[in-house]
Amino acid sequence: MPPSVTQKMNFYQGHSPQELTAAYGSPLYVYNEKIYRQRCRDMVELTSYPHFKVNYAIKANTNLTLLRIAKEEGLCADISSPGEAIAAIAAGFAPEDMFFIANNISADEMQFAIEKGIALSVDSVSQLETYGRLNPGGEIAIRFNGGVSGGHHENVITGGDKTKFGIRAVYIPEVKALLKKYNLRLIGINHHFGSQNPEELYLAGVEELLSIARHFDDFEFIDFGGGFSIPYRKQQGEAPMNLAFLSQALTDCMEKFNAEYGKPLTYMVEPGRYICAESGVLLGTVHSIKQNGETKFAGTDLGFSVLARTTLYDAHHDIEVYSSHGGESSNEACLINIVGNQCESGDYIAKSRLLPAISEGDILGILDAGAYGYSMSSQYNHRPRPAEVLIGEDGGLKQIRRRDTYEDMLANML
Repeated sequence: MPPSVTQKMNFYQGHSPQELTAAYGSPLYVYNEKIYRQRCRDMVELTSYPHFKVNYAIKANTNLTLLRIAKEEGLCADISSPGEAIAAIAAGFAPEDMFFIANNISADEMQFAIEKGIALSVDSVSQLETYGRLNPGGEIAIRFNGGVSGGHHENVITGGDKTKFGIRAVYIPEVKALLKKYNLRLIGINHHFGSQNPEELYLAGVEELLSIARHFDDFEFIDFGGGFSIPYRKQQGEAPMNLAFLSQALTDCMEKFNAEYGKPLTYMVEPGRYICAESGVLLGTVHSIKQNGETKFAGTDLGFSVLARTTLYDAHHDIEVYSSHGGESSNEACLINIVGNQCESGDYIAKSRLLPAISEGDILGILDAGAYGYSMSSQYNHRPRPAEVLIGEDGGLKQIRRRDTYEDMLANML
């Protein structure tokens, strides 16, 4: 058989999925440090432009060990809540290394950012008014919605008229009036219009944000947001982003706008998924095989409390089958539904997927699960969230989060 995706990547570095789940339990999130660090470096080295910052979107994966590695590799932090700020601080990020991009936050959360000295972005006229009342004379950034939209599912599209995010350009006069009313200094503008976007669409969004930037004078930075894609269908030959093309195009855009604006600005990007998705695999165990009429199911411990993306977004993740007899399955392929252990009809990992024949006791590897995997997990059905393990650059294993205990799950109840 040809080598699998994880074999090509040397993901497990000599460890087997069976060994890992036996040691740390199933289900289990496994991360590869080499891959994670390389993705950080891909972004840090994306352009030679000197005033370029990479803000890792902490929402993608909040594990402190991974955040510390991102900090070591020169990334800053994109945060969306005080809790993410606390995590970033615990991982070693200074307030000046963070950008708090808010959505419908309370005055108390705004005050948190003000007191911590964290740059804050608001994304509605009413939130700008609230900030002005709280901190007259202060500095603020604003998230705009240029109308460009993209993404692999409607729930991840964050641009255009049907999304809750950002201020449309038609409200720029009201924005300017509030900046003047409260003597606020606009320090930057930003946007994020969706995830998993092709390079051309991302650049279209960049141009739209730059057109909005022309309405304002003397700010310091522009944050182009995220949307950097990764190939979730590697088994079908999907290609990765063309970083060389994106690098040249972004550099050209930044230098051209600087010449027009009259000074060099700082430019930022938010590649959360790109940094951590491919560095993570979710392992789970097959506990039952069932045939309902013509439909075949493999029942696993991979419920949507462990990985929500497939249920929430109908997201595709490649799957590898590791035989309970050791190694990868080499049996004849068949169509099968991979489902979890939650008491919900929508609890599935894959529908009608052509996979090697699966048996009870087999381990499944859900690829590219490092982003929006554990960070979106829950304790639904009162099931413990899994452990997380890091395979170090030297191949050593380090547990970086323990599995929930039932005592943990009861601890906050009074």
